[in-house]
Amino acid sequence: MKWVKGELIDSLIDNRADPRRHLSDQSDHPPFDRLTWFQRVARHWSGGARPLVARAWNEMGTAWLFLALRSSNHAVSLSNWYSFAYRPIFSGEPDGSLLKAIAKRLRKAKSVPSCITLAPVPRGDGSSDLVLKAFRTAGWIAMRHQSSTSWIANVSGKSFDEYWAERPGQLRNTFQRKAKKASISAEVKTSFSEEDWAAYESVYGESWKPEEGAAQFLKDMAIEKSALGCYRLGLAYHEDRVVAAQFWIVSQGIAYIHKLAHCESAKELSPGTILSVALFRHVIDIDHVRKIDFGTGNDKYKADWMDESHPLDTIRLFKTNSIIGLASALRAQISALVHKTPVD
Repeated sequence: MKWVKGELIDSLIDNRADPRRHLSDQSDHPPFDRLTWFQRVARHWSGGARPLVARAWNEMGTAWLFLALRSSNHAVSLSNWYSFAYRPIFSGEPDGSLLKAIAKRLRKAKSVPSCITLAPVPRGDGSSDLVLKAFRTAGWIAMRHQSSTSWIANVSGKSFDEYWAERPGQLRNTFQRKAKKASISAEVKTSFSEEDWAAYESVYGESWKPEEGAAQFLKDMAIEKSALGCYRLGLAYHEDRVVAAQFWIVSQGIAYIHKLAHCESAKELSPGTILSVALFRHVIDIDHVRKIDFGTGNDKYKADWMDESHPLDTIRLFKTNSIIGLASALRAQISALVHKTPVD
C-alpha cells in the first residue's frame, strides 16, 4: 500500500504551495493549471476570498486542489470568468488515491467549510469522474450537472487550407463574399503594445459583449504571455479604423481563444469572420498547433469552427459529518428536482 502525506495550505507563495516548482510556467501543465494562474486569479478576486490549497503526495507524485474560502460555510474552486477549465492537478499521472486523501483531509478539517463548489470541471479528460469518485469514497455527498461546454478543433498535421476545406460551406461562402466586398485588412500581433491593447479595449467597448469580469486581469495576462512568446492579438481594420479584435494565446501546441469582439457598427462587414480566418491560419500554418480551444460556452457559431464539444461540469460537494453539509445537500437535491436540472 502506498504511503500518502497531505496538508492544507493557506498561501499561494511559491515555496509553500509548490516548493518543487512542478507547476511553474516552464512545466508541461496547461496555462490554467499553473501556480501563476491561481496567483493571478487570487489577486483579482472580488469579495476578499482567502486561498486554500489542499495538497497530497506519495512516492509517485503530488496532487493539488486550489480552493478559495468565500465564507465560513462555503468554499469554491479558485477559478474565474477567464478559466477554461478547473480540475485537480497532478505532478505525474492522475492518481485517485491522492485525490481521495485530499478529500478525506478536507472532510476532517474543522476550518474547511461544509460545502464546496467546483467549476468548470472538464468531463472529457476524466477530471469530473475522478472528483466524484474520490470525494464520494471519502464520505462526501457529491452532485454534478453540466453547466457549460468546451469546443475543440483538432488540427494536428493539417495545413490551414485542409482545415478550412472541412468547414461548412456557408461559413466559407460568407468569408469569400465579405472578404471581396468589405475591404477589411487583418494583422496578427505577437508582442504586446499599449496602443494595440487600447484598440482591443475600444472594440470591446463598442461590441455586444457584456462588461469585462476583470479587464486588468486580462491585460496583466496579455503582458505576461507576450514575455513568454505566447501572445497573439488579432486586429481587423476598415478604413484605418480597428473594427474587430481577438486575443489568443499559444502554449504547448494548443491555441486558446480568450476573447473576440467586433464593433456593432461594422457588423454587416463580418470583420470577426475575416479576422478569425487570419488567426486560424496563423496558429495552424505558422505556430503549427495541434489543437485549438474555443473556451467555455455553447454558442452555436462555435460549431462551424470546431470539430467536437465536451461537457464542463459544476460539482457540489457536501460534508456528511456536518449538519450544515447534510442540510445543504438536501436543499440542493430539492432544488434540482424543482428546476428539473439533470444531476448525477
